[in-house]
Amino acid sequence: MQYRTMISRAFRTTLTATAALAATFSLAAFAQPFPNKPVKLVVPYPAGGFPDTVARLLSKALTEKWGQQVIVDNRPGGNGAVAAQTLKSSPSDGYTLLVTDGSMFTINPALYAKLEYDPKRDFVPVSALGKAPLFLAAHPSVPANTLVEFIAYVKANPGKVNYGSSGIGSTHHLTTEAMSAALGLNMVHVPFKGMGQATPALVSGQVQFLFSALPAIGGFVKDNRIKLLAQNSSRRFSQAPNIPTLSETVIPGFDFAPTTIVMAPAGVPPAVLRQLSTDIAAAIRTPSIVETLLNSGVDAIGSTSEELAKTLQDEAERFAKIIKTINIKAE
Repeated sequence: MQYRTMISRAFRTTLTATAALAATFSLAAFAQPFPNKPVKLVVPYPAGGFPDTVARLLSKALTEKWGQQVIVDNRPGGNGAVAAQTLKSSPSDGYTLLVTDGSMFTINPALYAKLEYDPKRDFVPVSALGKAPLFLAAHPSVPANTLVEFIAYVKANPGKVNYGSSGIGSTHHLTTEAMSAALGLNMVHVPFKGMGQATPALVSGQVQFLFSALPAIGGFVKDNRIKLLAQNSSRRFSQAPNIPTLSETVIPGFDFAPTTIVMAPAGVPPAVLRQLSTDIAAAIRTPSIVETLLNSGVDAIGSTSEELAKTLQDEAERFAKIIKTINIKAE
């Protein structure tokens, strides 16, 4: 009996040791540093656009930082629905992220009666990457060389001044309507299918002004084929310090400059989310990337998850207000 007891104790000791060893290996595998495999950056636009450009800069920086490949995956379509579905169907482990402008979370909820995703339930903010001010660009035929003169000209010609945009509900459109509502201006909207059509229309004089990112119009400004009168961000862009903001000039607090952001699927582990936010913010503030972004008309940011959440909330309120004011809905 004593012999059997000794065997039983030895067997139990062996089982306990084996279980402890297995648990140790399991925990070690679980605790592998993030990331330990490739990471995907999903972009809801075709290659070559603003968010895609920023995503590719970020991809290169993170690949170097993590020693893991970071891939850009373009998934255009459905006003962000295709990209959103890609994230919703991916594990919430931090290996699939969304790089987009804020419109998916700040404009679409107010503009569309139904979305294929829930901006707050399906996603969690990671970091704000950059902010690109839009500039009020006018055709040389407009008899105004300052913002104040431009406002006076529009007020003296109600319903006779037309402006272009990249489409109904775009940031360009809503910026102009927000300015009009705040200043009591009466103008005619001429929507185009993207800025690729709207910018030539301005240069040719088909429309008298529009809001545009600086890179798309910089060459025409240098050739004196269009002139810049204001910008829509809360502070002056460092690459165009002589152009005043609407906020400082005539509409305090005016800020409709689009922000490029990173979002993750809801449910990402807190520790992974913190690392993503920290690493991405540091990567986007790398001096070489900051310089490249500036030359592309973008101010680098790099924020925490909490800061981005606050930014999205503020922007959503501003856009919802102007969308309600002008009473537009998209199907």
